[in-house]
Amino acid sequence: MEIKIYTDGASRGNPGKSGAGAVIYQDDVILEQISKYLGIKTNNEAEYLAVLYSIRFLIERKINSATFYCDSQLLVKQMNGEYKVKAKTIIPIYEEIKAISKNLELEFIWIRRELNTLADELANKAIDNK
Repeated sequence: MEIKIYTDGASRGNPGKSGAGAVIYQDDVILEQISKYLGIKTNNEAEYLAVLYSIRFLIERKINSATFYCDSQLLVKQMNGEYKVKAKTIIPIYEEIKAISKNLELEFIWIRRELNTLADELANKAIDNK
């Protein structure tokens, strides 16, 4: 079973009204779509929250490995340990992700924005439908 997760965050104003979107695939078939309104957040907070909600889904379903595809190069480099997380608003989200995923096998890969359109649509839909 191969799990691929495409995540994205959107913020209108940065900080502004924001949303998190994710598409979770099992063997290239959509297993779940996540679209959550987040209130007033930065784009980076929204990006991280999309990952957090996706990991919570994995844990609920007892899925222990997944590959994340994200168009936020900063998030990918931070999750892969290449960059430190310094933003005070991101640190608690990052720490929760690390804590709840310590027994999971997660891989984070950066992709170009145009390869992440469905997750982007879900993040923006959350703002539109709040």
